[in-house]
Amino acid sequence: MRILFVCLGNICRSPTAEGVLRHQLQLAGLATQVEVASAGTGDWHVGKPPDSRTLKAAARRGYDFSAQRAQQVSAGDFAAYDLILAMDQSNLRDLERLRPAHARAQLDLFLRRYEGAVDEVPDPYYEGEQGFEQVLDLIEAACSELVREIKGRL
Repeated sequence: MRILFVCLGNICRSPTAEGVLRHQLQLAGLATQVEVASAGTGDWHVGKPPDSRTLKAAARRGYDFSAQRAQQVSAGDFAAYDLILAMDQSNLRDLERLRPAHARAQLDLFLRRYEGAVDEVPDPYYEGEQGFEQVLDLIEAACSELVREIKGRL
């Protein structure tokens, strides 16, 4: 199974989801059965590590996302991944425009599919430290649900 998380610049929300899901899959003994990546709809951060505030918030919870580098989503990702999860409605609209006619990947909002209380992961880029903590709270809960779903499929 291959999963791609997508946000705007691939330096805050989607790399957080990638790192948290990798960690939870490792704990569940599923790391070798699921490939996880992240990308942004924009290209201005390609090759850069996650935002320093993302890295700090993650480190406080025991995660290390420092090896990740931003990349831009492409039309080819719709053939390469089974599931593409957008962080917000704007990202979802961008992905729907990019999606080829015969795309194989399922496309959805991450939180709508796995968290339920809210549809979107808020962009913490212009927020303070608490914004990055809130993103982690939402993503950790949703990733737990996603891991349960994966266990049921495998």
